Amino acid sequence: MSSVNKFSLSDKYKGLDKNVWAEFSNLAVKHDPVNLGQGFPDFAPPKHVTDALADVAKEDNILLHQYTRGYGHPRLTQAVSKLYSNAIGRTIDPFTEILVTGGAFEALFCSIMSCVNPGDEVIIIEPFFDCYEPMVRLAGGTPVFIPLRPKAGGEGHSSEWVLDDAELTSKFTDRTKAIIVNTPNNPLGKVFTQKELEFIGQLCIKWNVLCIMDEVYEWLVYEPYRHFRMASLPYMWDRTVTICSAGKTFSVTGWKLGWAYGPAHLVRNLCVAHQYALHFVVTPIQEAVARSLEMELERLNTDESYFKSLPKLMKSKRDYMAEILVNMNLFLHQADLKKSHIDLSEKKYPEKDYCFAEWLTRVKKLAGIPPTAFYSAENKNLGENYIRFCFIKEDAKLKKTEDILKAWKEIL
Repeated sequence: MSSVNKFSLSDKYKGLDKNVWAEFSNLAVKHDPVNLGQGFPDFAPPKHVTDALADVAKEDNILLHQYTRGYGHPRLTQAVSKLYSNAIGRTIDPFTEILVTGGAFEALFCSIMSCVNPGDEVIIIEPFFDCYEPMVRLAGGTPVFIPLRPKAGGEGHSSEWVLDDAELTSKFTDRTKAIIVNTPNNPLGKVFTQKELEFIGQLCIKWNVLCIMDEVYEWLVYEPYRHFRMASLPYMWDRTVTICSAGKTFSVTGWKLGWAYGPAHLVRNLCVAHQYALHFVVTPIQEAVARSLEMELERLNTDESYFKSLPKLMKSKRDYMAEILVNMNLFLHQADLKKSHIDLSEKKYPEKDYCFAEWLTRVKKLAGIPPTAFYSAENKNLGENYIRFCFIKEDAKLKKTEDILKAWKEIL
């Protein structure tokens, strides 16, 4: 009897083997471009955060180098409780309403795996972070997609990408188990308004639907916009799980630490999934983040707060990047691609933005991410005329980007 099939990829993972991050990271390694693809900073985290980790590593308290509480290091869950109790206007229990996870990624995984059964439908707003769809499918659920669309005649601002209320309403049925909302949105940067969240919340209440809020970029909101939390809205606390990221909060993505908070009956579900995945997260990292949050809580309403200084720094980088692209005269539009000395004749990918991103990395030594990776098959046309650049980089790298694009423009 042949044993070949016994060692093939599990059926539940078939069709999920390709990943845009792995593919374009490998491409970047091969061609060594200016890498504006993956969304992590290439500058130092705040000193008080790295000092906290160094202090923990040097201390004589041996317990800080051993297993801690599986659902979250007590000092960390208490700090998280203080931060978000203030933010949403209700007391969050640090031991029953918070779960610490291996990054926000695992928090998403536990949220979906612990609540979705085969046949359940999960509404996913497009563009979406690319792990949402595979996680729903792994849980046996059916993704139901609804895209944000740009308003006709707009100027291209992320706030102009909106949901159609009637279309969204039509997606809710008796089979709907959950909806995933990402605000601020990756890759658009859209910050959902309170009115938009209230409309989504009303539908969740009407259809008895769980709301999974991905708020990992909660501190990267630029004035005059404000970040609103679904869990703070009337009647939404009991049906909302909110997911956050220490990596995004403190510019330490490699620490892979996140958390979820919500009512005890929902967090308990996540805890069950977590205990059969990671079981517990690195103790010294949790202790260091706890100390960092405690310091931020002391500075919260001052200019010394990293939660305030980071968006100010990022705004200047965002404006610089926007200026660079505007000066290229919206070079990513299809009409311009035809006259821009771009040879896409090989058609390495079916999607235009994938072909362009590969060409840009290989030929112009500038790496971005194709946005159709964040869309369902039926809506990829909404993203194919764009490219995603990460501007959370040193100014020198952004200047190199400008030089590359200027040199290209001169030959157009």
